[in-house]
Amino acid sequence: MTTVTVQGLGKHYGATVALDAVDLTIEVGVTGLLGPNGAGKSTLLRCLATAMAPDDGTIRVGGLDPAVAAQRTEVRRRIGYLPQNPGLYPNFTAYDLLDYVAVLKEMTDSRRRKAEVRRVLDEVELTDRARTKVRKLSGGMRQRLGLAQALLGDPELVILDEPTVGLDPEQRMLFRALISRLGERRTVLLSTHQTEDVGALCERVVVMSGGRVVFDGSPRELAVIAEGQVWLSERPPVGNAAYWRNADGFYRTIGRQPDGAEAARPSIEDGYLLLLGNAVTTEVAR
Repeated sequence: MTTVTVQGLGKHYGATVALDAVDLTIEVGVTGLLGPNGAGKSTLLRCLATAMAPDDGTIRVGGLDPAVAAQRTEVRRRIGYLPQNPGLYPNFTAYDLLDYVAVLKEMTDSRRRKAEVRRVLDEVELTDRARTKVRKLSGGMRQRLGLAQALLGDPELVILDEPTVGLDPEQRMLFRALISRLGERRTVLLSTHQTEDVGALCERVVVMSGGRVVFDGSPRELAVIAEGQVWLSERPPVGNAAYWRNADGFYRTIGRQPDGAEAARPSIEDGYLLLLGNAVTTEVAR
């Protein structure tokens, strides 16, 4: 199956460094990509999807080099890409949209193309909405339709940029199930701000900040960064980096141990906040 290798990847927008010598290897399974706004996540995804060329470094997808014109088309056949804002045509039906994208992906045999459209509609559980116009689909259904277009041609590498943003809990659960199934035999790179999605789906997580990879490991290893630095207390702490009131009425603190506080099990989010050093003192009402 497709393995993606990135070496020394760099991208600049004028004086702004979006990617700074990024080295990364991505293999079969679901890899989560975390990072604050401006970390370089979307730029990295666009470079991997061949929608943008890097300024420096190399990308290999299944051993092929997208910088070489003769290999770029084959690389694109192996990739499915769901951008954060896919721009689905609102007056197309779900079926017609997928058929149109399939034509753009050079699926010229009408019978095979129709079978492929039906296959991806079934895979994302939208068969019963095939003749519904995009503008009449719910937000969750439009996200699933976006995923369906990315799956046309049965790509080996699937790149997803914030696929669960704006979804309600039921829709997010369905989307997680879909992504989990994809990772059983494909290489999936999932960019998200939702640390709970990473914990639920990903065997591996990569954290970016300032255009660099600052962490590459398992979700559990990310949580361990906060070991011994997460606390629960009955009263709000004084002078700590970050705290909030949880649903049980206790104050959860990251940083120095408050008076009378007991140690709490760290989460992926705790490790992420401490890793980036950007925890902000916040109180959240019960």
